Amino acid sequence: MARFLNHVSVIAHDLEASKRFYVDELGLEVVPSPRFAFPVCWLRAGDSQIHLFDRLGDPPPHAHFGLEIDDFMPVYRRMKELGALDHESFGNAMYELPDGGIQMYVRDPAGNVVELDYRDASTIPQDEVPEYKRLADVRPQDGDAAVATLWMRHLSAAGE
Repeated sequence: MARFLNHVSVIAHDLEASKRFYVDELGLEVVPSPRFAFPVCWLRAGDSQIHLFDRLGDPPPHAHFGLEIDDFMPVYRRMKELGALDHESFGNAMYELPDGGIQMYVRDPAGNVVELDYRDASTIPQDEVPEYKRLADVRPQDGDAAVATLWMRHLSAAGE
C-alpha cells in the first residue's frame, strides 16, 4: 500500500535554468542526487522531491504536479513578470476552488505545467489579479465536487 508521494520527475532541457526556477523562484532546496547516465538534479519540496532530468522529449501538455505556496501575491507577481503564467492548459491561469483555495498554473523553463496551490483565496486582492476566476462560475460544483479539497495532508493530521 502506498504511504505518500515520494517524488515526481520532470524534463529539464536546460538543467541549470530549471534548477534556478525551482530554487530561486519557488524556494525549493537542492539535495544530493546519485549519478545516472544523464544529468539530474534532485530538489526538496517539503517532505517530497522533484527530480529534474536532462533528457530529450517534450513535457506532457496537461500533466502537472502541484506545489503548495505560503504567500500568493509575491509568487503571482513574479510568475507574471517571468511570463510563466499558463493561460492555455486549463482555460485560465488560475481558479478558486470550492474549498476556498486557489490553483495557479505556470510553466517552468522546460515547459512543464506546475500548479501552485494556495489555501486561502479570500486574502487575494482580486482587483490586482485579472486572471482570478471561480471554478464554480465556469462549471457547476455540486455533490462531491462541492466538498473537494487539495489539502489531504491537513485532513490526515486533523484525524478527519
